[in-house]
Amino acid sequence: MDEKHILARARHGELDAFEELVRRYEKRVYAVALRSSGCPEDAADIVQEVFLRAWRSIESFRGDSGFSTWLFRITMNLCVDHARHKHTQPQTQPIVTEEETERPLPDPGPTPEEHLENSELGRELAAALDEISEEHRRIVLLRDVSGLSYTEIAEVLEISEGTVKSRLSRARIALRKVLLQRGNLSLSAASNPSKGGGDA
Repeated sequence: MDEKHILARARHGELDAFEELVRRYEKRVYAVALRSSGCPEDAADIVQEVFLRAWRSIESFRGDSGFSTWLFRITMNLCVDHARHKHTQPQTQPIVTEEETERPLPDPGPTPEEHLENSELGRELAAALDEISEEHRRIVLLRDVSGLSYTEIAEVLEISEGTVKSRLSRARIALRKVLLQRGNLSLSAASNPSKGGGDA
């Protein structure tokens, strides 16, 4: 079904339509949250809060940008908030309140395969992302984890495509340096922009 039609129904309060949007985007949002937090439980909390915020404000979404752009802007803001909270509060605090969990949203949790794939490497990458600047972390998550295009990233971050490309290049260099310092050669190789097929 066309996303614009689904979005129009969701904006009129149809929960079934909004749940379809959740199904379409939850895995990509979860991937960003997991790489940012390094913890499946925290990532699941972030994902639920992303969609709760989206649901609460869906009626006011005017469509000036695409739904995915709007959704990933919410995601990045929550990931940054979570990282700041983690640094100031050693104890893990749930993002979602008891009252909010009453809303009937699908479970965004990972599959067993995703748990296995994302465990050790996910924690290592999240720790490395924590050591680069917030600006660099945002763009790596959007491009290399979520797979957004340069145009989409430019809309999410409200910068030019040229700035996206130059910032991404610097971010990858910074991330690779951190990974090398941490002794993770496999991940540092994967973050090297000279490896693989490059960016389209």
